[in-house]
Amino acid sequence: MIERYALPELQEQFSERRKLQLWLQIELLAAEALNRAGVIPDADWERIHQATSDASVDPARAHEIERESQHDVLAFLRSITERLGAEGRWLHYGLTSSDVLDTATAVTLRDATLLVERELARLAEVARHLALQHRTTRMIGRSHGIHAEPITFGFKAAGWYAELARDQARLARAREEIGVGKISGAVGSHANVSSEVERFVCEALGLEPDPAATQVVSRDRHAELLTALAILGGTLERIAIEIRHLQRTEVGEVFEPFGAGQQGSSAMPHKRNPVLAERVTGLARLLRGDALVALENMALWHERDISHSSAERFIFERSLGVAAYATRTLATILDGLEVDADRMASNLALLDGMVYSEALLLAIVARGADRQEAYRLVQEASQRAWKGDRSFREEMLADERVGEWLSSDEIERAMDLQHHLAGIAETYRALGLEDGPS
Repeated sequence: MIERYALPELQEQFSERRKLQLWLQIELLAAEALNRAGVIPDADWERIHQATSDASVDPARAHEIERESQHDVLAFLRSITERLGAEGRWLHYGLTSSDVLDTATAVTLRDATLLVERELARLAEVARHLALQHRTTRMIGRSHGIHAEPITFGFKAAGWYAELARDQARLARAREEIGVGKISGAVGSHANVSSEVERFVCEALGLEPDPAATQVVSRDRHAELLTALAILGGTLERIAIEIRHLQRTEVGEVFEPFGAGQQGSSAMPHKRNPVLAERVTGLARLLRGDALVALENMALWHERDISHSSAERFIFERSLGVAAYATRTLATILDGLEVDADRMASNLALLDGMVYSEALLLAIVARGADRQEAYRLVQEASQRAWKGDRSFREEMLADERVGEWLSSDEIERAMDLQHHLAGIAETYRALGLEDGPS
């Protein structure tokens, strides 16, 4: 993650210091389990425990050794065992590098995912507040970018809230799936390290043992997490694009926050651009790209190769960091969103009743007309209104063919705004938002 978009708490999760401390913790837990099993003599375990009691590692020394060995785990082990005497031979006893790497990665991914979930919970709450606050703020619903039928801004926000809740559930499931470790040896068969050692280490770290690991934890787990993050990115982008559209000059219904000293353009002082929403849109693309890499990493040769390793050094930190930052950014946008209810009302009235065309169509059909004939009557009235001087409502009232089916009162009832918005209450009830303002 570049500094511009990095959250300090996410950086800490993926720091070199924390990674090496996790490696040491795993090695010491395995050694403790081997001591309990009678493999490591008590005296040797006591010397190991005393020599590493500060649980500290020297990253500089580990990197110095790695330049020679070209193996990060072996370099780390040498940086630890050079502090020890003969008892150092017990560290990494029966283990393979992936036992340490994948188990440490599971802890990191689990904890980092929890941080993303925290940001997501805040965003969902902000969306929920918008849904309640603007439950009755009337606006036009659009399809294909064209005016369709009336809705409320709260109804739109309620849809965001529902999707964010599904993202929360997906992330929680993915976190559970990723929370597995392995201490099972070179091909995962427990030939040289017992399942009791694995259980001891995993339990201490709050992980479940992988029931069927090879030399690595299968990468479908990691792919599920990054796919869940990519789907979250899709939700964030969906909302961000909506904000961007509604902020367009021709629409002007909502505006992302704009600070007192903020400048929108280096050349045009009048500009107020939706730069935060555009940033979220761009970051969502990274999440989709990293999910594809994670899917590619699933297919390894036999019990393991390391084609996944180099890619994972980028995608895990980047995906979780981007997801956390983009989620926080969108929460900031929605929390400070300026909603122009008057402009929404003005845009809703722009077509002077054409948005009730379906209700009029159905009213004519209900009186016994052929659907295609009813459709033609309403469509022709709208086309005349587009081209002529009379409004759509006036065209409907003046059309004698429509009058054969509907009275003027029935036309007015079909064009009643409250009738069109009444069904929105069902969505609020389904989402548990029925206790909000009505």
